[in-house]
Amino acid sequence: MSDGARVEAAPRLAQWRVDVLPCYTYRKSEPFRIGLWNWYLSVERNNKQTCVKVFAELSNSAKNTTPAPIASFITKLLISFPPNQKTIVHPGIFDKPLKHEGFVWAIDSTVTGRFVIEIEFLDLKIADPSGGEPASIWASHQIKKSSDNTALSSLARMLQEGILTDITINATDGSIMAHRAILASRSPVFRSMFSHDLKEKELSTVDISDMSLEACQAFLNYIYADLRSEEFLTHRLALLRAADKYDISDLKEACHESLLEDIDTKNVLERLQMAHLYRLQKLKDGCLRFLVDFRKVYEMHDDFKVFLQTADRDIIAEIFQGILTTWSGR
Repeated sequence: MSDGARVEAAPRLAQWRVDVLPCYTYRKSEPFRIGLWNWYLSVERNNKQTCVKVFAELSNSAKNTTPAPIASFITKLLISFPPNQKTIVHPGIFDKPLKHEGFVWAIDSTVTGRFVIEIEFLDLKIADPSGGEPASIWASHQIKKSSDNTALSSLARMLQEGILTDITINATDGSIMAHRAILASRSPVFRSMFSHDLKEKELSTVDISDMSLEACQAFLNYIYADLRSEEFLTHRLALLRAADKYDISDLKEACHESLLEDIDTKNVLERLQMAHLYRLQKLKDGCLRFLVDFRKVYEMHDDFKVFLQTADRDIIAEIFQGILTTWSGR
C-alpha cells in the first residue's frame, strides 16, 4: 500500500490522514497494532454520506487462540488542520464485541479536502472462557508479567497473616508489619538500611512518610507478589515514586509501561513532567508525540498556558521544537 494508507498509532490512539476522497471512493488503511490485535480503518464516500469503519484482524500467530476484542472507544473526524480545524465526534462505543463486521460510523455529510480519522481506545477486553466477566488486557498485562516471575505465591500469605514479621513500616496514616529479608532481597536501598548501623536496623522500623497506608500496602503487595491489577492502577503514581526511591527497577518499568498505555488530554502534561522527573524516556517520547504529532496541544490551550508557567525549560523547548518540525514538514 502507499504512504497514504499508513496509520500513526500509539498504545491507545490511532490517526489516519486522508488527503482527498473523491465521491464514490473506498479506501482501506494498512494494518496497525494496538493491544493483541491488528486493526484496520476504512472510509467510503457517496454523494450523501461518509462511512468510517473500524475492525480488528487476528495476527497469524494468534489466529486460533486470541478472541475477538470487546472494545470501548471514541472516534473522531478531524477536518482540515489547526487553527481552523473542525471536529466531528461520535458519541462513543462501550464494551462492544468487534467481530468480523467491525464498527461502522455513517456520517450524514460529505467530507471534502484533507481529513483525519482518529480512534482513541478507552479499553480493550477479552471474554473469560469460563463465563466470568470480560477482563481488560491493559489492567493486568504489565503487573502480571512483572510480579508473577519475580516472587513465590507463598510470600503473599506471609504478609497477609504476619507470619514471623520483624520490621514495622510506618506510612502517613498507619503501620504494616513486614520481613527484612524479603524487603532486602527486592530493594538494594532496604538492604543497605538493614546491613548498616542505621536507625532502621536499630529500631526495626522504616518510615515511609510520603505514602498513605493504602499506597504502602500496594507497594508491599507488589514486593510480596500479591498486587491486584485494580490496586496497581489506583496507586501506580505512588508506586512509581516508591520504585524510584527504593530502586526496584521491575516495578518502575511496570509503572512506566502502564502510564504509556492511557495517555490522554487530561493527563499528558502531568505525565510529561513525571517522565522528566523520573527519567522515563519512553513516556516522555509518548507524551511529546501525543502533543505534537497528533496535534493535541492545540486542543489544550488553557492547560498548556498554565503548564508553560511551571514546566522545565528543556521540556518546553522540546515541545516547541517538535511543533516547528511538524509544521515545516507539512
